[in-house]
Amino acid sequence: MVFNTYHHSRTCPDGKIKFPNYKISKIKTGIVHLGIGAFHRAHQAFYTDQVLEKDGGDWAICGVSLKRPEVRDQMVPQDGLYSLVEQDASGNPIKIIGAVKEVLFAPEDPGTVLKIMASPDTRVVSLTVTEKGYCHDPASGSLNFQHPDILNDLKLSSQPTSAIGFLVQALSLRRDSGIKAFTVLSCDNLPENGKTLQKLVLEFANRRDPDLAKWIEKEATFPCCMVDRIVPATSESDRDEISARLGVRDEAMVVTEPFSQWVIEDDFVNGRPAWENVGAEMVEDVRPFEEMKLRMLNGTHSTLAYLGYLAGMEYVSEAVQQPVFESFLRNMMKEEIMPTLKLPESVDLDQYQNELIERYQNPALKHRLWQIAMDGSQKLPQRLLGTIRDRIATATSFNRLVLAVAGWMRYILGRDEKGNPIEIRDPLAEVYRKISLESGMLGKETPSVTSINAYVSQILSIKEIFGVDLPDNPHFRNAVTREFEKLMNQGALKSVQDLS
Repeated sequence: MVFNTYHHSRTCPDGKIKFPNYKISKIKTGIVHLGIGAFHRAHQAFYTDQVLEKDGGDWAICGVSLKRPEVRDQMVPQDGLYSLVEQDASGNPIKIIGAVKEVLFAPEDPGTVLKIMASPDTRVVSLTVTEKGYCHDPASGSLNFQHPDILNDLKLSSQPTSAIGFLVQALSLRRDSGIKAFTVLSCDNLPENGKTLQKLVLEFANRRDPDLAKWIEKEATFPCCMVDRIVPATSESDRDEISARLGVRDEAMVVTEPFSQWVIEDDFVNGRPAWENVGAEMVEDVRPFEEMKLRMLNGTHSTLAYLGYLAGMEYVSEAVQQPVFESFLRNMMKEEIMPTLKLPESVDLDQYQNELIERYQNPALKHRLWQIAMDGSQKLPQRLLGTIRDRIATATSFNRLVLAVAGWMRYILGRDEKGNPIEIRDPLAEVYRKISLESGMLGKETPSVTSINAYVSQILSIKEIFGVDLPDNPHFRNAVTREFEKLMNQGALKSVQDLS
């Protein structure tokens, strides 16, 4: 596929394919992005592409894959170009994105990645490496110094493997060369993601070189931001459909919804694209927006992922189109989540709730529940457990939230309600399997009360997920055990119905 002949904006006969209006080859790289997956291409690269069209500037992106070469292999033959498809019932317009100038696979040549990150042209380094890519303990927010990648990066600083290792080494090279620091922009779903990342970077840098840590703290900035756009995994049928419309094969295409939101703390040390000119919101404090999104969107997404999957559904839209699930989610948001949020008066939470339900019900967006369910150990603390802690603190109910947690516990047993295997993608998957075996939960169609109690107790003892406070809270412990037992005895659909 070659899109690079289209240097000027033009529209195909069907009126739904738009090409870049700028000369891609003339733009210098100003952003390095770690973790160039589908979400980045549908969100931050999308916004940056619009800036390049509207305002120009040297803000091309160098995308870096840290773990797998697939995205590099897809994008390099296409000169970094790809299709962004906004799926809804009214049609699927295609936008060709030209903002990604090059794509690298870090394990093959970490030195080249570091060279570009250390270049004076690079002024922003952004990240979408998912929660597990931060190599930290989600419950405490501290760096896991026993993580294999962190151990490697402390030993071999010039050949890092983790995002943290790359950031610290690149900043070290800039300091040693007298080059101004860059801004580090986390775009992952973490509470106060910028502050969280800064803490991890400084912990790592301090272990390596305290003077370097002081320099980073003084010279680099780590703004927080909130990102919102639903981006399902691209399927082969998606590629087939869009390639037929384009007349050429696009291996790197991404599908998404029409809705997009980006709220950014305006704290950039070395310049930035004018993202506010293309729809991003630049604010002083991201926390209220971030918490709203983490708890209402991400929290309900995870709830759907486990309970909907167990109930036999494949897609988000399939689940939320059922009245019982829609009612459950609306009541969960209205009664248990929204009272914990503190937002500016200008934010209408009822409207936000309605928009979420409408987005979830989009029939054209095939967002798999299994995809959302991955890496639950990294997601639960931010998406569900923080809300539960706030409800405990105010002595208010959290029945639906705790059913979601119990749904996760039921899901990670690795068998659905019909006995079919579930592929568990999670850093702690082997821990779960061991607990399931030791508690006597595996291999029994109807586990005993003793096995259920033992299983729940051992899962709750995983401190990197639940900390030490929740397992010691009898109200929470009893509620989780009760809802888990219900799930085992009557299934997910009936359990959801009881609380809808």
